[in-house]
Amino acid sequence: MSINEYFNLLWSDYTLRTITLGTAVLGAICGMLGSFAVLRKQSLLGDAISHAALPGIALAFLITGAKDSVILLLGALVSGLVGTFWIRGITSKTHLKSDTALGLILSIFFGFGMLLLTFIQKLPNANQAGLDKYLFGQAATLVESDVKLMVIVTGISLFVMLLFWKEFKILLFDADYTKTLGFNTKFIDVLITFLIVLAIVLGLQTVGVVLMSAILLAPAAAARQWTNNLGTMVLLAAVFGAFSGVFGTAISASQNNLSTGPVIVLVAGVFVLFSFIFSPKRGLLFREIRFRKNRTDLKLMKTLQFMYGIAQDHENISHPHAIRILNNFHGFTKSSLKKLENEGWIAIHGQQWAMTPKGFKQAQEMYNQKTVNE
Repeated sequence: MSINEYFNLLWSDYTLRTITLGTAVLGAICGMLGSFAVLRKQSLLGDAISHAALPGIALAFLITGAKDSVILLLGALVSGLVGTFWIRGITSKTHLKSDTALGLILSIFFGFGMLLLTFIQKLPNANQAGLDKYLFGQAATLVESDVKLMVIVTGISLFVMLLFWKEFKILLFDADYTKTLGFNTKFIDVLITFLIVLAIVLGLQTVGVVLMSAILLAPAAAARQWTNNLGTMVLLAAVFGAFSGVFGTAISASQNNLSTGPVIVLVAGVFVLFSFIFSPKRGLLFREIRFRKNRTDLKLMKTLQFMYGIAQDHENISHPHAIRILNNFHGFTKSSLKKLENEGWIAIHGQQWAMTPKGFKQAQEMYNQKTVNE
């Protein structure tokens, strides 16, 4: 099936519509909440929480004996929150840094989760089949009830985010100032963390434990390249995340033996790569263009200042000078001379140049500014 056929069948095929809507909603909520994780410099938190959720899934199955996605995700939520508060406890009660705490919780919880999964796989009943899909995700297992749950959680998260927008924004950029205003910074911090954990748990069934942090962080990292405004960044991250889900699902469905989760992550990675290169303010391409332009402008100004020093020795600034005088000056190039003429700062006649009144005034202003700065 080609991608065009996929989009043609999207509105008529129940399975395709359900999976696409689910991945789009997941990408949107992960993009929105991932923005806060990126700005708070807690990028590894998503990886730790997703791995910490694995034993919760296994324990929920062992306790209930059912593979109901709601029950399993509730177990993942509890386990993820426990892991999160353990991380906070380690960093606040010991001298260990946050990266050490994240690494400890990630490895311990994931190891315990894998141990439980191995034990479950050896149970005599056959009801445990399919639990391993939470490792790498399996979007094809999404049903309408799962998508409804995603939509409800996304709506609640959006409502809470808008309700506490001012508090979230202040805490992100100045926690100390937030305290002086009388806000409960601990409550706000816990609320943001809870929403992030919620988004991660929602994505485990689709993307899996291993790749969940990528779908959380990639849209936010891409959006950060385009803007300095928090609201715009959250909106862009949601759009990038939703499009990653839609196009990742389309590409996966159009090819055989392509897992949806990894393809979604790769599409999100393309958004990140495109943003790193082509964003106007921070993109590598435009940064290189600005660097080359600044270097050219610097050569231009240095040449003009050198000419100004020569013209000062004459009562008439339009006194002709030979171009060969500039040959030993490092800032001089034929292209810079042409640009100076195009700007109307010098006039060239054959092998002679002369400074115009406009050029003399420009160079004089530069000289005066340099004197003031010194």
